[in-house]
Amino acid sequence: MIQLCGHSIGPKQRLMLFAGPDVIESADMVRRHAQRLKQLCEKLCVPLVFKCSFDKANRTSAHAYRGPGIEEGLRILKAVKDEVGVPILTDVHETWQVPLVAEVADVLQVPAFLCRQTDLIVAVAKTGKVVNLKKGQFVSPKDMWQAAQKAVQAGNAQVIVTERGASFGYGNLVVDMRSLAILKQLGLATCFDATHSVQLPSAEGGKSGGERAFVAVLARAAAAAGMDALFAEVHETPETALCDGPCSLTFEMLEEVLGDVLAIRKALRYE
Repeated sequence: MIQLCGHSIGPKQRLMLFAGPDVIESADMVRRHAQRLKQLCEKLCVPLVFKCSFDKANRTSAHAYRGPGIEEGLRILKAVKDEVGVPILTDVHETWQVPLVAEVADVLQVPAFLCRQTDLIVAVAKTGKVVNLKKGQFVSPKDMWQAAQKAVQAGNAQVIVTERGASFGYGNLVVDMRSLAILKQLGLATCFDATHSVQLPSAEGGKSGGERAFVAVLARAAAAAGMDALFAEVHETPETALCDGPCSLTFEMLEEVLGDVLAIRKALRYE
């Protein structure tokens, strides 16, 4: 059982939500999103961890917006954490970033493309913070047990594995819901990334596309499969988002998806 900011993540526990915009666009924008998400989650009695990136290092094009960088980005996230009162999740790409990020974030995320990077996983684990391992689009669920063990053997069993789809030819992803069942059978806490799972990688030339219309379908399926947490990109105006707009939900869409997910979990007695 994983303990995070007064909440437990695991079987028969309340669903945890990791949500926020993909990348920091401005301090005011991040604060607005955190406040609205907190209000929504209080309304639905869902524990929230606010997620946002200070640097999107895996963009398709060298010309794509990446974020404000680690110094300014962490300053913004720390202010949001203190002022809004929400736990923070953000990702790290290199080992030197880990101790700096650990001073602010409650959950440190290893991106999908880096999920087999041993030194990075070990560095994140040694902070003692909760570790979120995004499952690579090229990795089987069984292989993620090996990745998780790198953190466990470094002394940190607080590991969540997030399913986000598998590469299906060029420019497409497919989600095998058996993955969540396999991860749970391996004794791992599971999260489903409902928005990145509808991404169309590099499908729009120098950037990725997405099929937002399928987010709700996949989230409902993952709820039935027994996910412990839900991950979602949320943006007030997805059409103007600087990263992953085609995948992102509006606040209204997120509320509808969460309502369906909670109803399914209640019917199946997951909580």
